[in-house]
Amino acid sequence: MRLSDEAVVAAYLVCVLALGLAGSRARASSSEYFLASRRASWPMIGLALIGSNFSPGTLIGVTGSAYALGISVYNYDWVATAMLVVFALWLLPMLLAQRIYTVPEYLERRYDRRARVWLGALSIVLYVLLDAAGALYCAALVVHALIPSVSFLAAVPPLALFAALYALTGGLRAVMRTQALQGVVILASAALLAAYTLGAAGGWHAVLGANPPQHLHLILPASDPYMPWTGLAFGAPVLALYYWCTNQVVVQRTLAARSLADGQRGALLAGALKLTTLALIVAPGLAGRALFPHLHRDDDIYIRLALELLPPGVLGVFLAAFFGALMAALSATYNSAATVLSIDFIRRARPHLDERHTVRWARIATALAMLLSAAWVPQIARFPSLWQYFQAVLAYFTPPVAAVFLAGVLWRRANARGAFAGLLAGTALGALLFALTVLGIAPVQFLEVAGIDFAVSALALVLFSLTSPAPGVPAAPERARTPRSVQLAAAALLALTAAVVVAFW
Repeated sequence: MRLSDEAVVAAYLVCVLALGLAGSRARASSSEYFLASRRASWPMIGLALIGSNFSPGTLIGVTGSAYALGISVYNYDWVATAMLVVFALWLLPMLLAQRIYTVPEYLERRYDRRARVWLGALSIVLYVLLDAAGALYCAALVVHALIPSVSFLAAVPPLALFAALYALTGGLRAVMRTQALQGVVILASAALLAAYTLGAAGGWHAVLGANPPQHLHLILPASDPYMPWTGLAFGAPVLALYYWCTNQVVVQRTLAARSLADGQRGALLAGALKLTTLALIVAPGLAGRALFPHLHRDDDIYIRLALELLPPGVLGVFLAAFFGALMAALSATYNSAATVLSIDFIRRARPHLDERHTVRWARIATALAMLLSAAWVPQIARFPSLWQYFQAVLAYFTPPVAAVFLAGVLWRRANARGAFAGLLAGTALGALLFALTVLGIAPVQFLEVAGIDFAVSALALVLFSLTSPAPGVPAAPERARTPRSVQLAAAALLALTAAVVVAFW
């Protein structure tokens, strides 16, 4: 990396930090710190969602999976787009009407305290050990590749500290402001890399010729070990439901909307931008087959393409965007972990805590999340690949939450006893299947695990709900009406998604 690239990276990161700190308040209220005073516009929401979703783990993991497995990895993205439409039209109006801060808070209102504690605890663990630690792991690999004299482990603490700095001081407003900027920069830099990569590979037709036929289809046989159609049909929607509809990192941005229409349009904008990953992230992985067909590790293809193909200056912009993605993902994760811990645990344990002390506890929680995520990074290296680490954790442990949340929205007869039984049964089954797979006794494809676990959790919830008294569900708050323009935009987005799927069937 040349001096010009280093200067671009340094200047960009300083600008990002300044933007995040601008307007930060030491004495922010709870609404300001956790929900940006509920004044977020739809462009900021949509770009912030993309800024937090396009993490280093996504950029490296998806490109590496496309290099190794082909276009089928794009199934996660179009399913996400469809799920964002569902979230925008049917789930977000209900959540905004509740005037809640967190998704666990909704589960307590719908069921009882146990459901809130369960999801809150699971969310914090996943944010720290999956999202934040995974992003730090990727970034440390890149830093070590660029500066070999800096060891992998030595790169982790300063990266975590830098990301946590404006999350500590500014809260969600600062986080969303920087995420919106980084969402634009990430998309632009990904487009640059895609253009240079496809050009170097000889164009799209040359890329297609360099990949085996089975790598060029979205829908694969049930025997496929990585993306069987059975897992796509029954497991991928479960993971998407958890990530896009119950994950505090995502939902918190839409809860900050200044109106229902802004939240809905922001979610639909994020869904539209998710469709671009086929050209911006998946295509470079496919092209890598033509340029570097014999890499030792699939996850190396992303940074290899950048270092080998991008000219000086442009490489600096690309690396700035990469580290910007790290800042966006980490600050979002730290802020959401602090929100859940403060609202769902600390304020519940100390109900008379004033807003100033609540925000102080949130800042302490942010610092703790930073320290724990940095400490966990070395453990990720024990897994065969980063993508396997992500998917294993999500597929084995999140379906019960998705089942309980969906039942609470759709079925008034679901009660607290049934919800707790569903959480217990699903988590026990997930842990058992995870152990059997790791030990090689009875391995099950992880997407199929998600579908099975979801079904078992839902069945337990139904059985225990029907064998106990019906809940006294309070009348739902009045919901704002979805504008006609939002409905038309959602229909157009679904049609576009269907067209992409059919084109690459």
